[in-house]
Amino acid sequence: METNMITFFHVLAIFLLLSDPFAVANANSEGDALFAFRRAVKDPNNVLQSWDPTLVDPCTWFHVTCDDDKRVTRLDLGHAKLSGHLVPELGRLQRLQFLELYKNDLMGPIPKEVGDLKNLVSLGLYQNNLTGSIPATLSNLSNIKFLRLNSNKLTGRIPRKLTKLGNLKILDLSNNDLCGTFPTSGSFSKFSEESFKNNPRLKGPELMGFVRYDTGGSCK
Repeated sequence: METNMITFFHVLAIFLLLSDPFAVANANSEGDALFAFRRAVKDPNNVLQSWDPTLVDPCTWFHVTCDDDKRVTRLDLGHAKLSGHLVPELGRLQRLQFLELYKNDLMGPIPKEVGDLKNLVSLGLYQNNLTGSIPATLSNLSNIKFLRLNSNKLTGRIPRKLTKLGNLKILDLSNNDLCGTFPTSGSFSKFSEESFKNNPRLKGPELMGFVRYDTGGSCK
């Protein structure tokens, strides 16, 4: 009887794998991407303890939400006391809608691969210690509504391509070290100077017409 039960479960497992191999492959790929992030951070409170790379998919991991196809749609790790850096593998989470990593101690640059997350609705990286420039690839996030990068150590100019993000409702780039001017066209026309405050090297709004504040000069 016991042998028959074991055989049944083996057959069932094989059937499930063969019935939707693409779903399994996607789940494994996304699990690998998340575990790459897990390896890149320190986790003193063990909030990522359930992230077991030997599981078929990451949908049972705490702080990870999946859809009915077992594709990752949310990563909620705000205020988790994580330290370390972001990894380019996060760009593989093609159905991710919410990437919430605010109020941690994440350092280093924002990977340009974050711009591959075409379904992203909210990017919450505020109150970390991120450095480097804002990737121009974020302009590919056509569904983004909430873009909050405030209270980091980001430098350089604000990419003008971000003004084409037509669905953007909340923008906060304040409390960084951005320089040059801030755009006032496109979707940025609805945001006040509050979105850009406390950037000591940011000179003010971009002038419309023939003259621009950001022509010439050093801004890195």
